[in-house]
Amino acid sequence: MGLDIRTPIGMLFLSIGLLLTGYGLISDRAIYRASLGININLGWGICLLIFGGVMLALGMRGARRMRQAPSSPAGDAPVRRGH
Repeated sequence: MGLDIRTPIGMLFLSIGLLLTGYGLISDRAIYRASLGININLGWGICLLIFGGVMLALGMRGARRMRQAPSSPAGDAPVRRGH
């Protein structure tokens, strides 16, 4: 079965990370005074971008391996004939 959950999870986290990073970059600096000047939106946006990128890369690598793997008709390893 070719279901790999890493690809949609990666896309989800990438999109949320892009939105959060964008908001952290363009938001007013005055709203971060209450949090000691730490731009938490930018920080977590970058973390989500990294996590989403890793998940998407792993999902694409797994899909590529599934396409390249030869399938045997019996579903098991090929039968070895001894000499």
